[in-house]
Amino acid sequence: MPYVNIRVAGTLSIKQKAEISQGVTDVIAKAAGKPKDSILIFIDELPHENIAKGGTLLEKK
Repeated sequence: MPYVNIRVAGTLSIKQKAEISQGVTDVIAKAAGKPKDSILIFIDELPHENIAKGGTLLEKK
C-alpha cells in the first residue's frame, strides 16, 4: 500500500486538497501500477514559523 506525506507551509482549501490528492493518486496508480484505492495521502499543514529555509524562518505571505 503506497502512502504519500505532503507537508505545506500554511493552509490549503478543501478543494485544493482534493485536487492534489486526485492528481497524486493518478500519477502513482499509473507509474507504479497500483490500484487507486490502495494509495493513502496525508496532508500536513504547518505554521510558517515552524519551517526555516537557509537558516531563516519563513514568514507568512
